[in-house]
Amino acid sequence: MASNKIARINDDIQRVVSAKLRDIKDPRVQQGMISVTRVETTGDLRYSKIWLSVMGLENEKDFRRGIKSAGGWLRRELGSVLNLRYTPELVFELDHSIEYGAHINEVINSLDIKQDGEAEDER
Repeated sequence: MASNKIARINDDIQRVVSAKLRDIKDPRVQQGMISVTRVETTGDLRYSKIWLSVMGLENEKDFRRGIKSAGGWLRRELGSVLNLRYTPELVFELDHSIEYGAHINEVINSLDIKQDGEAEDER
């Protein structure tokens, strides 16, 4: 299958799952702001790995259980919106890159580094 088609399917899955995540009523899932950062679907459209980033995650173990239990509902909703030969089985992974980036930004901001304009004023 052409990589263009898989890329379009990945984008469609990301768009639909992002919209449907807001409709999940399970309090284990609604712990913070959830973003779908990446989607990878196998060439045979059987499996789709979805990376989720959650800002304000309180309990990772409960979130994983909640999103796994909502996976069947999300797959059914995905199948009703997208017209694919097979609706892929959804596998969820947590992506900590946004939290890590925010932490690095805090560390950089906490450093006492003089800017170019400040160095000239001291001379």
